[in-house]
Amino acid sequence: MAAFTDLAQATAWVFDLQKFGIKFGLSSTLNLLARLNLDHRQSQYLHIAGTNGKGSVAAMLSATLTRAGYPVGLYTSPHLVHFQERYRLGDREISAPRLLDLINQVREAVAEVEPPTFFEFATAMAFLYFSQEKACPIILETGMGGRLDATNIVEPLAAVITNISLDHQEHLGEGLKTIAGEKAGVIKPGVPLVTGARQKGVLDLFALRCREVKAPMYLRGRDFRAQGRFRGRFAYQGLFGEINNLTLNLVGRHQYGNAALALAVLEILKRQGFEIGEDAIREGLLQTRWPGRLERITQDPRVLLDGAHNPDAARILAQTLMQTRGNGRLILVLGVMADKDVDTILARLLPLAQTVVFTRPQYFRAAKVEDLAARAQAYNLEIIKVPQVAGAIRRAQELAGPGDRIVVSGSLYTVGEAKEYFEGVTGDPKI
Repeated sequence: MAAFTDLAQATAWVFDLQKFGIKFGLSSTLNLLARLNLDHRQSQYLHIAGTNGKGSVAAMLSATLTRAGYPVGLYTSPHLVHFQERYRLGDREISAPRLLDLINQVREAVAEVEPPTFFEFATAMAFLYFSQEKACPIILETGMGGRLDATNIVEPLAAVITNISLDHQEHLGEGLKTIAGEKAGVIKPGVPLVTGARQKGVLDLFALRCREVKAPMYLRGRDFRAQGRFRGRFAYQGLFGEINNLTLNLVGRHQYGNAALALAVLEILKRQGFEIGEDAIREGLLQTRWPGRLERITQDPRVLLDGAHNPDAARILAQTLMQTRGNGRLILVLGVMADKDVDTILARLLPLAQTVVFTRPQYFRAAKVEDLAARAQAYNLEIIKVPQVAGAIRRAQELAGPGDRIVVSGSLYTVGEAKEYFEGVTGDPKI
C-alpha cells in the first residue's frame, strides 16, 4: 500500500480503526509487533493502571526520571487536542514528521486478516517509537482495565494501580471487585505492586494475587504516605526513607497521594540500580505538567479545566473547589458522557455553583444538553443550555464578573474542546 505523505490523512486512517470497536486481548498486539520484528521484552517498563490518577502519576515519574538523566518514554491516553500528546520522550511530544513515519511503518505491518483496533495500533506505535529511540525506562498507562489491555504484554520493573472506583462497567464488568480483578491483571510474578486503593475487598484481592505470584505489595497509607503541610508543600514518608519540604506543581491536595505513589516507585527503582537523586525528585515534581486536570487557563475571571469524568473524580474536584472557595460566583460549564454516572457527577458539582452552562462535546457518547438540564432541575441554580463547547465557554465568560470562577468539566472530551477554544486550534478526533 502507498505510504501517507500527509499527516492529516494518516491520522484520519488511524482514527477510522475505531470501526473495529474495543477488543480486549493481547494476541493482536503481539502479532503486530512480531510482524514489525520488534522484541518488546528487551526494554524496561513501568506499568500504570487504575481508575483515576494514572496520568498524573505517569507524568510525575516521567518528569523526575528525565531530570535524573534517563531517556524516558511516556505513553498515555487519551489525548486532549492532538494525537501527538500520547507519545513523549522526556519533556517533548513526538514531532509531526516522526508521527507520520510511525503510522506508515505500523500500517505496513497490519495483516488484512487481523485488523487492529485503534488502541492496539496506537500501542504498537508506542512500542516501535520507544524501541527506535532507545527509551529507558518506558512508562505505559493502560487504556482501560489491565488484564486484557493492549499494554499488558510487558514484564515491568514495577506495576502501579492508583485506585479503584466504578467506571467503564460496560466493558470491565459490574462491581468494584470485578473491576479490581481486571486491573489486577497488571500484577506479574515477582514484580512489585504499588497501590493507592482503599477498599478492603479490593485490597484483599490484590494481596491474594500478589501472594500467588510472589510479588511484593506496597500500600499507600500503610507502607508509605504523603502528608500535606502548608502552601502546597508536603512531606513523604517512604518505604526506605523520608523527604521533607517537597513542592508539587500539580494543583489539588489529592495530588499528594499521587505523588506518594510516584515516589514509592522511584524508591523501588533506586533499589534496582537506578540513580535518582533528591534534586531530580524535587525538580521533577516542580516541573510536572499534566494538562486538563485543574489546569488554570486565565486569571480574571479565573478559568479552570478539569476532566472529572466519573463520580470519584468529581468528588475530588468538588473538594478542591471548596478548599479554594473565594467570594465570587462559581460558573460551571459541563459536558458529560451519557454512559457515565451522570446523576452522581451532577450531585457532586452542582451544589457548589450558582450557574451551570450545559454543553455537548462532539462525541457520539455525549449526553444531550436537554437531558442534563432536566436532571439539574432539583438544584437551586441558574441553568443555561449551549450545545457547542466553545459557545458555552463564551457564554460563561460573558456572565462572569471580577472574582468569579469558571470551571469547565464533566469529561476529557469537553476539556479537549475547551483547550482547542482557548488555544485557537483545531484538534484531532478524540477516542
